[in-house]
Amino acid sequence: MGKKAASASEIEVGVQPRIGDNSIHPIEMGSGPPQRQPSDAEAGIFSGEVMPFRRWRPWLVPAFIVANVFLFAITMFVNNCPRNSISCVASFLGRFSFQPLKENPLLGPSSNTLEKMGALDVSKVVHGHQGWRLVTCAWLHAGVVHVLANMLSLLFIGIRLEQEFGFVRIGPLYIISGLGGSLLSALFIQSSISVGASGALFGLLGGMLSELITNWSIYANKVAALLTLVFIIVINLAVGVLPHVDNFAHIGGFISGFLLGFVLLIRPQFGWISQQNHRTSYDTGPTKRKHRLYQYILWIAAAIFLIVGFTVGMIMLFRGVNGNDHCSWCHYLSCVPTSRWSCNSSATYCSASQEGNQLNLTCEGGSDRSQSYSLPNATSDRIKELCSQLCS
Repeated sequence: MGKKAASASEIEVGVQPRIGDNSIHPIEMGSGPPQRQPSDAEAGIFSGEVMPFRRWRPWLVPAFIVANVFLFAITMFVNNCPRNSISCVASFLGRFSFQPLKENPLLGPSSNTLEKMGALDVSKVVHGHQGWRLVTCAWLHAGVVHVLANMLSLLFIGIRLEQEFGFVRIGPLYIISGLGGSLLSALFIQSSISVGASGALFGLLGGMLSELITNWSIYANKVAALLTLVFIIVINLAVGVLPHVDNFAHIGGFISGFLLGFVLLIRPQFGWISQQNHRTSYDTGPTKRKHRLYQYILWIAAAIFLIVGFTVGMIMLFRGVNGNDHCSWCHYLSCVPTSRWSCNSSATYCSASQEGNQLNLTCEGGSDRSQSYSLPNATSDRIKELCSQLCS
């Protein structure tokens, strides 16, 4: 009789940012009196209804959405619930049917399948040299509910950002924010696997906030816009204190996106744009600056913090550092225990014995539940699946 470790039966998922029609937009330029020279924030210099900033046709964010949905379909195909589980939800879907709701209430695959597909498993990243999981986990989802919620958020937030800033800026913002979320999650949540694009989505929210700050002078109703955006961010981060929600991925993605926004989403001042559009060979006036001094300061500071943060984080992770050992209260950022739920996320283990065609499993770690299965020559993956169901 030996112990078989189940693939982490608890899956840390991300909750999508909720945002309504509160997108922040630059002031649109209209025609104004030609004899009056406005300040940089004013909008009366662009004659002929010329827009100061190019509007992009979004294609990368829709491609991200298609890729996430496609990978979820592949994950369900690999999961093949009828073959690996005793009962399935929506069994009429065949191998695309879902794991029992007790095991996965989000209508999705088993944790073992997610682990196979590239979920964030810190032990495999550190000891198995599988650093690629820091990237792949952001493209996987724990269930239909999870993927639909995240993709709807990406649709509403990402499309507008790509229209305003283009794929060259929004693509790196999304991907690097997802990596930042995975990195912080790996440093603090090391007893369960984690999947989801929410870190990247929070990076987009962080980028929106820093973009508003660094381009402060070109916005109308900026204080109201700032308060609305901060309120949305706080509410979404507060949801992350619920159990089985990877709030460290949210926080890491948000911080990464916030810093990247200062670097990638900086806009030139309207005065400089006006001067470029109306420059003639007889123009002898002073040349206006493309960006203000504070924009350059924020750009440099954000770039330094990004490089240092990612470098230190990677070194700590691959040296096997557990962030909770250096911050006794940080675990409350991801889960606050109450009388209704526990924040215990310890891994699940089962003792297994094979007697002829009968497999006996006992869940260890508190529940001590036992179950016998008529299953000859059970593989280790099959035992992990059954253990995950027994202990969930």
